[in-house]
Amino acid sequence: MRAPGFWWREAPTPAARLLGPVGALYGALAARRMARAGAAPPCPVVCIGNFSLGGAGKTPTALAVAALLRGLGRRPAFLSRGYGGRLPGPVRVESGRHRADDVGDEPLLLARAAPAIVARDRVAGAQACIEAGADIVVMDDGLQNPSLAKDLAIAVFDGAVGLGNGRVFPAGPLRAPADGQWRRIHAALVIGEGAPGARVLAQARERGVPALSGRLVPDPAVAAALAGRPVLAFAGIGRPEKFFATLRDIGADLRGTRTFPDHHAFTAAEADALAAQAAAQGLLLVTTEKDRVRLPATMPVTTLPVVLALDEPEALGALLRGL
Repeated sequence: MRAPGFWWREAPTPAARLLGPVGALYGALAARRMARAGAAPPCPVVCIGNFSLGGAGKTPTALAVAALLRGLGRRPAFLSRGYGGRLPGPVRVESGRHRADDVGDEPLLLARAAPAIVARDRVAGAQACIEAGADIVVMDDGLQNPSLAKDLAIAVFDGAVGLGNGRVFPAGPLRAPADGQWRRIHAALVIGEGAPGARVLAQARERGVPALSGRLVPDPAVAAALAGRPVLAFAGIGRPEKFFATLRDIGADLRGTRTFPDHHAFTAAEADALAAQAAAQGLLLVTTEKDRVRLPATMPVTTLPVVLALDEPEALGALLRGL
């Protein structure tokens, strides 16, 4: 789904007020669910989640956490629900065997860095991680899922939007009331700049929660190759405009953009139309890594990889070292 614009306006709009009672009911149910005790995991679990629907940078964060853990001598494996995939799991993701419609898009990216398990049953998925050789689980999403106890829960926030209007879905972007979610995390990570993100960091400090910050950095070689190139960019992620802004920042000549819902399952016709438009206009077709795995392998499209650069990696390292 595409997030409605009123979610990101701090002052409540008529639409937010109208949907407020539904949000209150949804939030009460979500809070009750989150309060359940989770099963004890077979090894430490690091959960990378967010308070809101949509993207905030969880997958780059999960990859960065796994890299830090490897530097500490640990053997991480990723655990994901596999949103958008048809396989219930537990199943170990294999890039040559599985597609996005099998296991979802994020697990295909995670599997490039470490064993990745897709499982709707998180407890069974954690056991599968152990069987894959892990001694610690990095769970991509699942903050609101109570089935598995978490040793370290990190909430990721987009600095440009923060908590949005602070209301619960569908009146706002929150998956559950913010106060209850704050009580269940051990660290807050704000990615990118912006006053909303600065307010999140201030709230974290007021609550005694470690406040971390960072930014997504484009691959320098790809960024240099795209500088000055006329491009047609498209994305089906939580906030496509973030991707388009990144392209402008690296100097790409953005001639056109197309937006799709998050986790959009591209049809063959859509892929053909995008390729045809780019060819007809003499433009380079560019998208995100996450979108690329949902497209035909033969489609002529360039991707711009990004990685998380932490402002103080030692602060996150200290949290991980204690597990």
